[in-house]
Amino acid sequence: MSSFLQSFLDPKKSWLAALHMKSLSKRLRKYGLRYDDLYDPYYDLDIKEALNRLPREIVNARNQRLKRAMDLSMKHEYLPENLQQMQTPFRSYLQDMLALVYVSYMGTLCDAWNEVSKGKGRKSK
Repeated sequence: MSSFLQSFLDPKKSWLAALHMKSLSKRLRKYGLRYDDLYDPYYDLDIKEALNRLPREIVNARNQRLKRAMDLSMKHEYLPENLQQMQTPFRSYLQDMLALVYVSYMGTLCDAWNEVSKGKGRKSK
């Protein structure tokens, strides 16, 4: 990515990115969600694999946050103000595991490529 685009998307450097992050934080706090809760395991299999590798209590906490958010949404309510202030919407729990999933996927892909390359080399001899 170009340095201009990176600086434009960095909330520390761009007032527009900071404004977006503040707005998103406010909306997530209203329902008691974290940013990582927004990832859909049915849409992306890497997310599903990362969730499977996480400890059970972290996944259970995620599911409870999602259920609470759906319940509040259906009732057209928000969390009480004191609970909203306690929320940490950008505290990540999924990104590190997702990076490990990508690394293992790349390792598997490289191993498969090496096997294919070796197979082609033997056939041509």
